[in-house]
Amino acid sequence: MVDPELLAILRCPYCVSGETRKPGDDPGRLELVHGCWLVCQEPDCGRKYPIRDDIPVMLIEEGDKWIHVAVEDLPVPPPEK
Repeated sequence: MVDPELLAILRCPYCVSGETRKPGDDPGRLELVHGCWLVCQEPDCGRKYPIRDDIPVMLIEEGDKWIHVAVEDLPVPPPEK
């Protein structure tokens, strides 16, 4: 299980970095889904980050892989690669 304190501070790396930073005081908030995915809550993002072996994989490239997969269709557990 991922530490709730860690989950409280994690943000979508795409939505908080450089030229792709979203407006607002706290962009890129994530929601824990199915106990093993972090889903960006920005309306125009859609990136989803898997949690593997209790470690969130917070790479933009990883989030991009799942951008067009509906939340209800995310595999549980996430695939290894």
